[in-house]
Amino acid sequence: MRKQLRTTVDIDAAPERVWAVLTDFARYPDWNPFVTSISGDLAEGSRLRVRLTPPAGRAMTFKPRVTAVEPGRTLEWLGHLAIRGIFDGRHRFELMPTATGTRLTHGESFSGVLVRAMARSLDSSTLAGFVAMNEALKTRVEQTVVSNG
Repeated sequence: MRKQLRTTVDIDAAPERVWAVLTDFARYPDWNPFVTSISGDLAEGSRLRVRLTPPAGRAMTFKPRVTAVEPGRTLEWLGHLAIRGIFDGRHRFELMPTATGTRLTHGESFSGVLVRAMARSLDSSTLAGFVAMNEALKTRVEQTVVSNG
């Protein structure tokens, strides 16, 4: 089974500024309510250590592999629960320039035998976490742009 979650938010800042905040993993604990920490190299093929804290959900840590890095445009990773095919998630951030800044599309495609069992949690807690992260990123970037002039 497959399932996809997709969210968008418009941010009043250039894609390069959004990218700078999105990829400053060391500062995630300062602003991110959903992905509370990330460590690792931002390079295709490298492994990250990601800690998720979904709203009304249980925190978990996993080690996805970076599958795409296009500075100012795309960041993607692929993670697995235990073994490939059980519960896999391809998490993706896409930044597109707009007339007033950047449109962030943030989502994840899930596949595997546990997707059906996890569907309700994905639609509620995980989706709420994506939205909370989007709004926190928007606030962080826009406040940084204002304070930096």
